[in-house]
Amino acid sequence: MTKTLRAIVGSMLLAGMALAPAQANAAGLQCAPFARMFSGIQLFGAAASWWNQAVGKYVRGNSPEVGAVMVFKAIGSMRSGHVATVTQVVGDRMLKITHANWSIINGHRGQVERDVTVVDASPNNDWSQVKVWFAPIGKVGNKAYPVNGFIYAKADGSQQG
Repeated sequence: MTKTLRAIVGSMLLAGMALAPAQANAAGLQCAPFARMFSGIQLFGAAASWWNQAVGKYVRGNSPEVGAVMVFKAIGSMRSGHVATVTQVVGDRMLKITHANWSIINGHRGQVERDVTVVDASPNNDWSQVKVWFAPIGKVGNKAYPVNGFIYAKADGSQQG
């Protein structure tokens, strides 16, 4: 799927969700299906498994790029990990993401948050730990979450042996 087509489909989904009745959206969205649709990266299953699934399919790295999917590691409070799509690189240690099912908004999870702030909280400036905007407190949270890295929306041309 081309970048333009992905952008159109993503915009249509976001517009549809904004117009959908509350009851229809009550179950909410999970992060992985939303990231798959929004980014075009065709990986499946728990968000934390995307990092290893990408080997040989997509290029992976530690530098944020627009359209890349940031893969959070599974931890106790986030057993399935989390994935989010980079929408803007603001600076060396700040970016914006669009993701689903992070903040509790109006008492419910499963909602899409667009262009929220993420700050690199890693000691080596390598995006291995991040702090994420959390709507209930109206700012970037205090907790640093471990990150595997970024999966880029381009196929990995290397051969697996």
